[in-house]
Amino acid sequence: MLEAAALCLICPTATSASVVTLKLKGDGADITMYTLLINLMVALVVPIFVPLINHHSSDLGFLQYFWQIMAKVFPLLICPLIAAQLVRLFLPRLHKLLTSFHDLAFYLWAVALVIAIAVTVRSIVHTNHSIGELFAIAVVSLVCCALQFGLGRLIGRHYQTPVSSCQALGQKNTVFAIWLGYTFLNPVTSIAGGFYSIWHNLYNTYQLRKQATGKNCKSVKQ
Repeated sequence: MLEAAALCLICPTATSASVVTLKLKGDGADITMYTLLINLMVALVVPIFVPLINHHSSDLGFLQYFWQIMAKVFPLLICPLIAAQLVRLFLPRLHKLLTSFHDLAFYLWAVALVIAIAVTVRSIVHTNHSIGELFAIAVVSLVCCALQFGLGRLIGRHYQTPVSSCQALGQKNTVFAIWLGYTFLNPVTSIAGGFYSIWHNLYNTYQLRKQATGKNCKSVKQ
């Protein structure tokens, strides 16, 4: 249970967090920069702490852990950032065309969400652990999710960035969490990432629905 909680807390921010943040009228630039930094920080910090948690993995060195994690982080984070800058600099017409589709990122996130949920369901279906263990992990992941969204909102209010801070701490790269748990920790802890995916996407759905309802109410009043 402790490993599952640690996995939910140390997992970096999802690359799609900026999409939800923009939909909720938050600061997309701030959370994009935070996502980049926190993913790189996790690549540095996790190799230090994994041997302390899982002694069976202590035979691997820091650089081996680091490159394994960077192999997952680079295609999802660094590579798209480099590609976006190259398109902006050398293909301005294509850049202008892509940026004209304001909701494109949202629909791409929806496709990524379907894939993430599929990975979640697969990890739950193929586990051999009892219902009691699964339920306990589900509760742990739910508590971690509520704690991080709540803490992010609290910190954000202090700095006048409630939406960005809330998503930065609460919306996690759960596919990375599943891989991290399955690769370096007790494999059952990977299910925590799966359950977390359900909780944070349910909360995101609630937030988006609440905002859409608020807009509709304003339109009716006007």
